[in-house]
Amino acid sequence: MNAFAARDTTARSGFRDLRVVAKVRESAIITSFHMEPVNPRDWRDFEPGQFLVFKIPVPQAAGEKGYVLRNYSVSCSPASKGRYRISVKREAAAAPGLPDGISSCFLHDRIDVGDILEAEGPRGDFVLDRTSSRPVVLLSGGVGLTPMVSMLHALASMMPDRRAVFIHACENGDVHALRDEVTGLVSTRPGLTVHFCYRTPSERDKAEQHCHTEGMISRDLLQRLLPLDDYDFYLCGPPPFMQAVYTMLRGLGVPKHRIAYEFFGPATVLEPEAVRTSAVAAQPARIAPTGEATTVEFRKSGLKAAWDGSAASLLDFAEEQGLEPEFSCRSGICGTCKSRLISGEVAYFEEPLDELGAGEVLLCCSKPSGSVVLDI
Repeated sequence: MNAFAARDTTARSGFRDLRVVAKVRESAIITSFHMEPVNPRDWRDFEPGQFLVFKIPVPQAAGEKGYVLRNYSVSCSPASKGRYRISVKREAAAAPGLPDGISSCFLHDRIDVGDILEAEGPRGDFVLDRTSSRPVVLLSGGVGLTPMVSMLHALASMMPDRRAVFIHACENGDVHALRDEVTGLVSTRPGLTVHFCYRTPSERDKAEQHCHTEGMISRDLLQRLLPLDDYDFYLCGPPPFMQAVYTMLRGLGVPKHRIAYEFFGPATVLEPEAVRTSAVAAQPARIAPTGEATTVEFRKSGLKAAWDGSAASLLDFAEEQGLEPEFSCRSGICGTCKSRLISGEVAYFEEPLDELGAGEVLLCCSKPSGSVVLDI
């Protein structure tokens, strides 16, 4: 994940009960769940782009926790005090014999108005930079539009002088969620525009002009929609969409620091293979100087480097050294990046949701408090 400006978006930790007060079908595969805290004192404000972490119950086998943790972006306006909305795609099995999505199918099939869900957050640093005055481009694919809709709400009502372009790609009108909401927001003031791109629009889509273009988002389309300017870009969608659009933007000369994204993987995944290989090969070793400098030693890898504070986390720092620790969520949720801390101490800038044993550390949400040695 990436963001333009450093912001303190750390939420107070702790799960609390949210009651579902409305369930709205937004498309053939996406349903919205509107929720309010059972205890009004449990309300926590959110930044447009942040997500909630849900504790989804699953059949408990021996030694298992009996739940999985899943995160869903808040899709409503940040001005919606006292109520959250998540818009969830039902992830059916991709092929016969494969399982359905555990959490999405649980929400779609078993949760209704009046039911209680356990949630933590809001979390995440993929947030709209409200301090910037640059025009905004919100680029999404599929269900990746959910944080973008929240951002569009903020732009429409809280930043009346800031221009924005909302570009969304999906298969067709049957699966396009929140279309009317987006077009309604764009119509509320000058300076907001929208473009929908359907890969395979139906005859009804064409007759009722549900989309503006047919096919895939292309370099030519972006050049046509975006006059020369210094934009802030926000990206969210499936990995192939993200990589294709990121590559287009870089090819158009957009600097990396102008592209924020919600992507559960290292930034290098968005680069073409040739660029990634070249970057790793050309990276010089960062040898720690002598003296009192803070260092991070990766014991198994035989590397020791100076910590200068520029890396977002120990996970990012390890990747900068050419290492490839296992990870998944990069948000302190799943525990995949758990490592053994041989010596030293770390500080968490995002409270881990996974239970840690003695001497264990989550790399994705921690930074060193002085020199540390990791069993990597």
